[in-house]
Amino acid sequence: QVQLAESGGGAVQAGGSLRLSCAASGRTFSSYTMGWFRQGPGKEREFVAAISWSDSYTYYADSVKGRFTISRDNARNRVYLQMNSLKPEDTAVYYCAAVFRSTTMSRRGYDYWGQGTQVTVSS
Repeated sequence: QVQLAESGGGAVQAGGSLRLSCAASGRTFSSYTMGWFRQGPGKEREFVAAISWSDSYTYYADSVKGRFTISRDNARNRVYLQMNSLKPEDTAVYYCAAVFRSTTMSRRGYDYWGQGTQVTVSS
C-alpha cells in the first residue's frame, strides 16, 4: 500500500515556473514507477510524465517535453515535477501516481493516486 501527497501547486503567470513534489509512504518506494498526470477543466485526466522504477528512465507527453522535468529521490521517498515556461493551457489539477514494478503512461495502469494539487497559469 502506498499513500501519496502532492504539494507545490499555486498560481503563476505565463512563462513562470513551479516545482511540484509528491511524498510517498512505504518502504519500497524505489520499486514503483512514479507518474504525474493532470486534469484541466472539462477535460479527461492526461499523462504528463513518468520515471521508471528500474532505471529512472523518463517519459514525457509531447505537450510538456523540453519544459517539464521529472525526477525522484528514493532516499526521501519523493518524486518531483519541475515545470518551466508555463503556459495557460498547463492550468489543471496535477496528480501523482504510482505503480509497482511496471512502467506505463496509461492512467489505467496506475494503482495509487494522490489527491492532487492545483496549478493555475494566467496570461
